Amino acid sequence: MRFVEPKTVAQQDIQAAHRIREELARQRTAKANQIRGFLGEYGIVAPVGIQQLRRALPYRLEDAVNGLSDSYRILLSDLAEDLRYLDNRIKALDERITESAKKDPVAKRFMTLRGVGPLTASALSGALGDGKAFRRGRDFAAALGLTHRRHSTGGRDRLLGISKRGDSYLRKLLVHRARAVLRHVESKHDGLSHWLRGLAARKHVNVAVVALANKTARIAWALTHTGADYDEGLAARF
Repeated sequence: MRFVEPKTVAQQDIQAAHRIREELARQRTAKANQIRGFLGEYGIVAPVGIQQLRRALPYRLEDAVNGLSDSYRILLSDLAEDLRYLDNRIKALDERITESAKKDPVAKRFMTLRGVGPLTASALSGALGDGKAFRRGRDFAAALGLTHRRHSTGGRDRLLGISKRGDSYLRKLLVHRARAVLRHVESKHDGLSHWLRGLAARKHVNVAVVALANKTARIAWALTHTGADYDEGLAARF
């Protein structure tokens, strides 16, 4: 029987901050879509992306000839205020998470990995703790749903897609980070970049992205388990 390691108070605090931030981000997306829907009722097409919507909304509210009634402008102005409030809440949490990551020695080691910023490093630190909850790096990757599902029949063992089980939030952060690294891999000449370019040439780009996310999770466990610093020359061997 395998027992789950209890989380420390610090881990619980870190993960609580990330859960609150993720929920606020979902609320912000819903609020932006609501604003787009209300503008669409009057035939006004809102731009794609929250940043573009923020810039365009004041002009839509001040445009006197777009057909919006005064009461409708007040309602949209209130929604815009809600959007600004959510932006400020998320920004404050980002600052708190960044400050926490700078003081956490484990998170500071994670930030030496390519493409890993304070947000991902803090989430990894909160999930791993001292690393004793997992026997090896593959177990941690499996807990994030980044390992293959297996299907065996007739003596044949087939590897399917990733399981997508476990911590979906941390998996999303690692996949986004891997996608950003892949976009700039052509300008790098280290072992990890050579491995990633070769994999992307043979496989679909999404396969390469998930493989890098899996490797990052395993490297993070190794750094936590051994207490060593990140060595880019050894990264391709994991």
